[in-house]
Amino acid sequence: MWKSSKQQEYGFNEFNKKENVKEKIKSISEGICIVLVLSLFFYRSLWASIFLSPLLFLYVIEKKKTILLKKKREIQVQFKDAILAVSANQKAGYSVENSFKQAYNDMALLYGKNSYICRELHIVGLGLGNNMILEKLLYDFARRSQVEDVVEFAQVFAAAKRSGGNMTEIIERSATVIQEKAETEKEIQVLLAARQIEQKIMNIVPFGIILYVQLTSKGFFDVLYHNLPGIIIMTACLIVYITAVLMSRRIVNIEI
Repeated sequence: MWKSSKQQEYGFNEFNKKENVKEKIKSISEGICIVLVLSLFFYRSLWASIFLSPLLFLYVIEKKKTILLKKKREIQVQFKDAILAVSANQKAGYSVENSFKQAYNDMALLYGKNSYICRELHIVGLGLGNNMILEKLLYDFARRSQVEDVVEFAQVFAAAKRSGGNMTEIIERSATVIQEKAETEKEIQVLLAARQIEQKIMNIVPFGIILYVQLTSKGFFDVLYHNLPGIIIMTACLIVYITAVLMSRRIVNIEI
């Protein structure tokens, strides 16, 4: 039995909440492991993890940004394909509303019914079945996704509807712009992929060097641990390391 659009949106939000809880638990677990590793490598003491606990919150915040950026990119790609499907359906003779309904079937074949775009198009289809206006449904879609392409399309669509523009031409033009933007971003990501791998490797290299020296020259770093001058030096090194990691992440993460 089909749910109403409000019930479906509630279920959609609940699904997102469950996903967010899982991601948060995973991020916290990873953050705890990182704090413990930093405590052992920089201070040789698990007690240092108490003083490094703020890094856990910093990691969770950065991880949340990374997950959000990844989700937005996935939504952008799925939305681009959905709009291309809507444009193709309109050329085939469907009305605007029926084009969005038909796009759900196209996206279900492409991404599966549990994909983000299918859940959103399902809400749109249910709303249309309850005589809700398409502009409002697209606006709600844009509000939930917070993706620039979706927001801009909803605004253009609403303006075109009010002015009585050629919807087929407008949707086709919007689909072309979104596709070109997606292709450009994909090319940039391909070019940056090698640099991103290098950045991750460079984040691990200092630990590899420390571990290698400790194994091959035992006692070499002892002077840097469990004394005030050593703690100050290692703390300075840790600050430099964290700053370098954050800067490298900013450099390799480019948004269009």
